[in-house]
Amino acid sequence: MNGLEVTGLRVRYGRGRRAHEAVRGVSLEVGPGETLALVGESGSGKTSVARVVAGLARPAEGTVAYEGTPLGPVRSRPAHVQRGIQMIFQDPRSSLNPRMRVGAIVAEAWSAHPGVAPPGDPAEAVAALLGDVGLDPGVAGRRPGALSGGQCQRVGIARALALRPRLLVCDEAVSALDVSVQAQILRLLIDLRAAHGLAMLFISHDLGVVRQIADRTAVMRDGELVEQGGTEEIFTAPRHPYTRELLGAALDLGAALDLGEGVTG
Repeated sequence: MNGLEVTGLRVRYGRGRRAHEAVRGVSLEVGPGETLALVGESGSGKTSVARVVAGLARPAEGTVAYEGTPLGPVRSRPAHVQRGIQMIFQDPRSSLNPRMRVGAIVAEAWSAHPGVAPPGDPAEAVAALLGDVGLDPGVAGRRPGALSGGQCQRVGIARALALRPRLLVCDEAVSALDVSVQAQILRLLIDLRAAHGLAMLFISHDLGVVRQIADRTAVMRDGELVEQGGTEEIFTAPRHPYTRELLGAALDLGAALDLGEGVTG
């Protein structure tokens, strides 16, 4: 296995009697070029898993390895691993420095990792990255506050791509966006995955989104993995009662939305 390997992961917050174990014994793998969706309700522990993989949180127990290299916090990781794993955040606007212009935000990664900076004019390289994510090069001169949520998320994706990652950790990457914009960003991620051979750990509570993008799906409940397998298998023949409950709730919501579309003033 040359991708991501998570084994026996436990994550705790707080100490003593107030300690809360958010993740309990989670093990999963993401192969090269594969998308694994990690799904569950709010508080199920899926974001805690994502933060440990990205190096933003420490596990209480367990191991995380990427391409055979054991991983600690992001600052202790070898440079190639820091570059190789990049995170796309839930709130695109708050993940960008509001005082910086978009071009500087995208190019900032090359200051920390000059070995991956493309040759030639940095402004042209930034323009190319912005084009890759569907943004006009003129956006480089604007600040995040002048952009829509969808544009900000595209900037965040361009910033991640600047380091030529092999694995994207997408933490509810489309949930803060309008439905029409969600579809656009989802299509962009699918296209980028194919173009760059990216693997993805895709965190989501939206099963409709997961079915469109994930090769495999892992279901979390109360900090534990209750089921994982091929996405179509999970959707068509779920084994665990909780998975069936999630799918039933998603179908009920979809039916309610369809019914609502037919109601007029």
